[in-house]
Amino acid sequence: MNEFWIYFKLGLTHVLDLNAYDHVLFLIVLVASYTFLEWKRVFWLVTTFTLGHTLALILATFNIVKVNSAYVEFLIPVTIFITALYNLIRAGKTPKDGGMGVLIATTLFFGVIHGLGFSSFFMGSVGSGTDKFVWLLEFALGIEAAQAIVVIVVLILALIFQSIFNYSKRDWVLVVSSIVIGLVIPMLLESNIW
Repeated sequence: MNEFWIYFKLGLTHVLDLNAYDHVLFLIVLVASYTFLEWKRVFWLVTTFTLGHTLALILATFNIVKVNSAYVEFLIPVTIFITALYNLIRAGKTPKDGGMGVLIATTLFFGVIHGLGFSSFFMGSVGSGTDKFVWLLEFALGIEAAQAIVVIVVLILALIFQSIFNYSKRDWVLVVSSIVIGLVIPMLLESNIW
C-alpha cells in the first residue's frame, strides 16, 4: 500500500506542480466553456482525455511507441493554444449536437500527446522494474485525481464569476481563454524545436 501512495502522489504532484503548469492550462481551456449543469459533457471530455493520456503512457512506457521529446514538448502548448482558440471562436455560440464527436476525437488525440509528455517523466522516475505496469496505473490514478481537482476548481470559479460577479458565460470563456493564450505563447516561442 505504501508503494501505491508513492506513485499516486508522484502523478498528483506532477500535474499540480506550479513549475509545470501546461497540463493545468489544457484542462482549464478544455472545460472553460462548461458549467456544473453540463457535467455529462465535462465528464466525457475529461474521460476521453484520460483514455488518450493513459494509452500513450502505456505505449511509451513499454517502448511500443518512441517519440522525440522535443516534438512532444512543442505539441503540448500547441494543443493548449488550439483549444483556447477554439473557445474564442465558439464563445457564446450554441453547441451543435454533431460537433461533440469532433471535440471528443480531438480531445482523445490531445490526450495522447499529453500522455507522451508524461511518459518521459514517468520512465525517468521509475527506471526499470517488473512492476512497471502497476506503478504506471498508480501514477495514472494520481494524475486523474489531480485532473479532477483542477476541473472542479475551474467549474467552481465559473459558477462564482457567472453568478456572483454577473459575467456572461461568453465573457467568462473569452477572458479565461485569452489569459491562457497569453501564458502559452511564451511556451511555444521558447520551445527547443526552433
